[in-house]
Parts: sequence; C-alpha cells; structure tokens
Amino acid sequence: MALIEKFHVVAAERAVAVGQLIKEGMIVSLNSSGEVVKQDVTNNIPYGIAGDTKETSSSMPGIDIAHGWQNRVSDYYDETKASGKMTVYHSGGEFATDMFAANVATAAVNAPLYARDGKLETNDTQSSGIVARLIQAAGMYPSGVPGIDLNGDQALSSETSDTYIEIKLVI
Repeated sequence: MALIEKFHVVAAERAVAVGQLIKEGMIVSLNSSGEVVKQDVTNNIPYGIAGDTKETSSSMPGIDIAHGWQNRVSDYYDETKASGKMTVYHSGGEFATDMFAANVATAAVNAPLYARDGKLETNDTQSSGIVARLIQAAGMYPSGVPGIDLNGDQALSSETSDTYIEIKLVI
C-alpha cells in the first residue's frame, strides 16, 4: 500500500467500522452508520481515498515487509488504533498510489478510473461512478533516497508491482 499526497483539498477524520482492514490508498465508502469501510459491492458509493492504514500486517511503502517495521510498533500496523479514526481525502487533489487493478497499468492518460473492492480500475463493475482520472501512467516513483533506479533516486517499492499511478481525485 502506498498513498503519496501531492495536493489535497479536504482531509476528513472518520470513525472506522469494526472489523475493517483498509490499506492506505484504497477507495473507501461510508456504511449506514457513517463509518469508514472499504468500498465494495455492498458499500459501492465512494467517499474518498484512505490516508491511513488499519491492517494486521505491515504494508508500508519502501520497506522490507519481512521485518514488519511500523512507525509505532505498539500499534501493530494500525494507524487508527489511538483514535479509532482514519484520515480520508475527498473533494479533489492529486495523489500517487499503488492501489490499482492490473487493467489500469495500460490505461491512457486522462482515462476515467472507478472503484472495485477498494482499488482503482478502468471498468465500472460496481457502479461506483468516476472516482479519479489518470494523470500519469503506471511506473516507478522516486523515493528521495539516493540511488540509481530513477532520476538519481532509488525507486519507492510497494507490496504489489513496485509501480505507482498518479491520479486526480474527483470525489
């Protein structure tokens, strides 16, 4: 998981529904109680993009997952543990994320992106409506750490394919 906040409009705080496992960068919805849940068939109307992780295993970008490093180890990969709330970005902005389906990797710039089970994709199979527009095709993202992979930086790794897309959020 990874979400790189380039520009954002609203960073809301919302309570997370019990039992939810949400990775930063996933598209989230609100349940009937107004709590954050991962967008899916049941909760198909997207509210925003998750700015925090509520997980049971490490999925932070640019780290060795086997070591399980986390900012606060006592929270055991749950950035919502102290407050029970999650940052959710909505109302626009530009982000880089690795939370996308395989079909997005070949999409054209400015293609509409929809949500399916919390990830961005090119087909509106869950009637989510347009969530974002692709502004940069899938590729490596610089980490800011000196190296040789990309523009003098090491590429930022991810738990999937080490590629990121850049989007304009429209919800």
